Amino acid sequence: MAGFGSNLLILLLLFQNICLGFRSPLSIFKRYKDISASLPNECLGSDQPVISFGLSDFALDIRMPAVTPKQSDTYLCMSVPLPVDDEAYVVDFKPHASMDTVHHMLLFGCNEPSSTENYWDCDEGTCKDKSNILYAWARNAPPTRLPKGVGFRVGGETGSRYFVLQVHYGDVSAFRDKHKDCSGVTLHLTHQKQPLIAGMYLMMSVNTVIPPGKKVVDADIACHYKRSPMHLFAYRVHTHRLGKVVSGYRVRNGQWTLIGRQSPQLPQAFYPVQYPVDISYDDILAARCVFSGEGRTTETHIGGTANDEMCNFYIMYYMEAKHAVSYMTCTQNTNPEMFRNIPQEANIPIPVKSDVMKMMHGHHEETKDSDTSSLLQQDKKEDILDQGDFYSLLSKLLGGRKEVVHVHKHNPTEKAESDLVAEIANVVQKKDLAREITNYDERDNTILVRDRTQKFHRLESTLRPPENRHFSLQQSKHGEGGWEKEHKGDFHIEEAVEWTGLDLKLGQVSGLALDPENNLVVFHRGDHVWDENSFDSKFVYQQRGLGPIEQNTIIVLNPSNAKLLHSTGKSLFYLPHGLSVDKNGNYWVTDVALHQVFKLGAKDKEPLLTLGVPLQPGSDKNHFCQPTDVAVDPITGSIYVADGYCNSRIIQFSPNGLYVMQWGEESSLDRSGPGQFRIPHSLALIPDLSQLCVADRENGRIQCFRLETGEFTGEIKHKAFGRELFAVSYGPGGLLFAVNGMPYPGETESVKGFVMNFSTGEIIDTFIPLRKSFEMPHDIVASEDRTVFVGDVHAKAVWKFASVEKMEHRSVKKAGIEVQETKESETVAEARLKNKPEARDPLKNKQHLVQQTSSTGVSFVLITTLLIIPVVILLVILVFIRWRKPTVYGADGERKLDSSSGRILGRLRGK
Repeated sequence: MAGFGSNLLILLLLFQNICLGFRSPLSIFKRYKDISASLPNECLGSDQPVISFGLSDFALDIRMPAVTPKQSDTYLCMSVPLPVDDEAYVVDFKPHASMDTVHHMLLFGCNEPSSTENYWDCDEGTCKDKSNILYAWARNAPPTRLPKGVGFRVGGETGSRYFVLQVHYGDVSAFRDKHKDCSGVTLHLTHQKQPLIAGMYLMMSVNTVIPPGKKVVDADIACHYKRSPMHLFAYRVHTHRLGKVVSGYRVRNGQWTLIGRQSPQLPQAFYPVQYPVDISYDDILAARCVFSGEGRTTETHIGGTANDEMCNFYIMYYMEAKHAVSYMTCTQNTNPEMFRNIPQEANIPIPVKSDVMKMMHGHHEETKDSDTSSLLQQDKKEDILDQGDFYSLLSKLLGGRKEVVHVHKHNPTEKAESDLVAEIANVVQKKDLAREITNYDERDNTILVRDRTQKFHRLESTLRPPENRHFSLQQSKHGEGGWEKEHKGDFHIEEAVEWTGLDLKLGQVSGLALDPENNLVVFHRGDHVWDENSFDSKFVYQQRGLGPIEQNTIIVLNPSNAKLLHSTGKSLFYLPHGLSVDKNGNYWVTDVALHQVFKLGAKDKEPLLTLGVPLQPGSDKNHFCQPTDVAVDPITGSIYVADGYCNSRIIQFSPNGLYVMQWGEESSLDRSGPGQFRIPHSLALIPDLSQLCVADRENGRIQCFRLETGEFTGEIKHKAFGRELFAVSYGPGGLLFAVNGMPYPGETESVKGFVMNFSTGEIIDTFIPLRKSFEMPHDIVASEDRTVFVGDVHAKAVWKFASVEKMEHRSVKKAGIEVQETKESETVAEARLKNKPEARDPLKNKQHLVQQTSSTGVSFVLITTLLIIPVVILLVILVFIRWRKPTVYGADGERKLDSSSGRILGRLRGK
C-alpha cells in the first residue's frame, strides 16, 4: 500500500511538471505582472495585464508605468513582450489617453526593443531591429476597428515578439499637479488564423513650398501600385495649420474613385472608407493636400516644426496572408498632368468651427511669422506639431536640426528631398542620438545625407517578407553539376516585331498552347477580370451575377501573321486560367471561379469531360480549389492537374477522369522542401523522359517529378528568377522556357523570359520585349522551331519571340595570339578562342574537338612560356642580390652602394 502511495505521489508530481511545461499567456507574463504590481491601479485596465477570453482569444493591456514628464515635447517609450510564442493576430485596439496630456501615441511591433528598462527616453530609439507601425492615436481619436477576418500578424517565426509604446507629451503644463500618467492601449489578440493581414500605406509630399499670402496651394502625390491586390478600409489625413482639405483617390483607367476626404483640422482619427475600395496591380494611388498661405509673410516648407507644414494621407488596408506587406510608402508625383482631371471636391475646403479649431490646437498659439531666420534660432519646447501624426516626433528631431530640415527650404533639390525622406525613415526606426551635435560643416552634412539615405533604403528593403532559403537538392540523373552556371552558347531569341498579334483586342490572357498543326491557341477572360472582389475568404466566387463570359474565350491564331483561324468557348467560363492541347487537338482548360477542369473538342460547344464540382472549392478527390493548369500525357493519356491557389498538390487522373493519385503539400514558412508548393502555377510535360515539371510560383523555382510515381527528381532555382516564377514550358532539343514575376522593391531581378538547358538547369538565354513591356507574363509556350509565345494577364497581350543568330564574329590578332571577338548587340565584348564547334554530326564534332584542343594546346604553351621567362629572370636577380650582399655591404651590412650596378640592384631589391 505504501508503495502504491509513493507511485501515485510520483505520478502527480510528473503530471504537475508536464502541466507547467505548457506555457500559458499568464505564466509567460509573470515577470511583467510582478513589475506592474507595484504600480498604481489607474495604470492598468485591470489587475491582470493579460486577460484570457477563452481558448484562443486574450487581451493585452499596454500602459505607461505611472510616468511624469518633466518638460514639454517629451517622448517616452516602454515595451511589453508578446505573452505567447506562437503566431497571434491583433484584431482590435482600445486607446486610453486624453488630448489634455498626450499629443499622440504610436504602437510599434519589433523583436528587440531599444531598452530593457520599464520605460525610457525615446532618444535611445524604439527598436534595435526593424519595426512596424501597428497603431496610432492622437487628439481624442475614436478607436480603430479592423474588419472581421483582418488582423496584424505578430509572433510566430515571422511576426513581432515585442510591442513598443511611444507616447509624445506635448505640453506638460497639465502635469503641474505632479500626477502620474498611465496612457496606453489595450489590444485584443487571437490565435485563430486570420485570412487577411492588415498593413499601413503612407502617402507624403516632401517638396511642397507654400508662398506667403497665396490663397490656394496644391500638394499632389501619386504612385503606381505594383503589388498584390489590397483592400482599403480606413484612412487618416494630416497637415499643420495651413491645411484646408486632404483627399485620396484610386485612379484606374482614367476613372477617379474616392478613398477618403477630410479636413486636417478635425480630430486626427482613422475614418472608415465609406465605400469599399480595392487596389490592383498598376492602379494609381493619388492624394492632394490644399493649403493656404494667407497670414504668412515667408515661404512655408515641409518640415517638423509647428511653423512648417506636412501633407500626409494614411491608408489602412488588408491583403491576403500569402501576399501580405505590413508597410508601404509613396513620396512622389509620377504623373502631374493627371491632376488636371482630379474631381472638383478635392479643391473645396471643409469648414471647421472655431471652437473645434481651438480644441484641436490645444494650449499653443501660432507664432507670427515675421522672420523665419529668427524662428529657426529659437530653441523653444513649445515649437511642437499641432496635429498627431505617425511622424510627429519630427518636431523634436528635425526641428533642432537646422542643417538637415531647412536645407530643404533654401535649396529644394533632389539631394535635399532624399535627405528629408531618409530622416523621416530614420525616425520611424530610431530617434537620432547625435542631434545635439552642433557646428556641422558641409562635409558632415554630406555624410549625414548619405547615411540617412542608406538607412532609408535598408528600411525599404525590409518591407517584404523574408525570402525562402534555397533548398539544395540532389540533381536529376539527366545532368550533373551545379545549376547556377553562367549561360553559354549561341542560342538567342528576340521579339518578332512583325508579329501583329500584339495589337489584338483581348481580355486578360491567362493561357497559351499550340495545337497539332502548330497554331497558337489563346485562352483569355474577355470582359471578366480577377480582382480582390472576385472571391471571399473561403475562395467562393462572388460575382456569379455577372454570368459566364459572353465572348469566345478560346481563339486560334496563325502563328505567322496572327490571323484568326477559329474561336470557341462562349458562355462557358467565368475566370479562365490554364490551357493545354492534347495530341488529338482537344482543349484542356481550368476555371478558377468554377473550380473545375474541362476537356473541349475543337468544334464542340459543350465539354467532353468535366472534373470538379461547379463553384464549390474543396480539397478531396472530387473537388479542386482554384486549379491553375492541366496537362495530358500524349503516351498514356493520363491527366495531371495543378491544384492550385488554395491547395498545394498535383493530382493524376486516368484518361477517362478517374482519380489515380496525388502528391504535394504546402511549403512551411521558413523553408520549402521537395514536393512542397506555394501555388503550383504551371505544368510542363517532358514525355520522352517521363517527367512533369511544375512552376512553383511563390517559391520562385521549377520542380520536376516522375509521371508514374510523383517522385521528386530535381529542382531548378536561380537568383535571376527573383521570388516568383509564373510559367514553364518544354521545347524540343531539351530546352525549358520560363517567365518570372515583377521584382519586389529593392530587388534587381527584372521580369523577363528564360531559356534553360533541361539536363543541367543552366540559363542559356534571357529575353524581353522590344515593343511595350512585360507587366505580368502569365504563360509561355515554345514550338518545334523554337518560336516562343508569351501571354501577359495585365498587359492583355501576346508577344512572339523568334530564334536569331546571337553573335557576330570577327578575328583579330593581339600580342601574336589569334582570338575571336564576340559581340552581342550593344553588350560588352569578350574574347574567346577562335575555334568553335559548329557541326552537329557527332563524328565531325569529335574531329573539330581534336583540332580545337590542339590549337588550344599551342596557345597554352606559348602563354606559359611568356609567363615563365620573367619569373626565371627575377629568380636570377634575387640569387645575384643574395650573393652580392656580403660583398657590397661588408660584414656589418652598413656600407652604402656606390656603384651604378649597386643602385640598380638596390632598387630591384626594394621592389
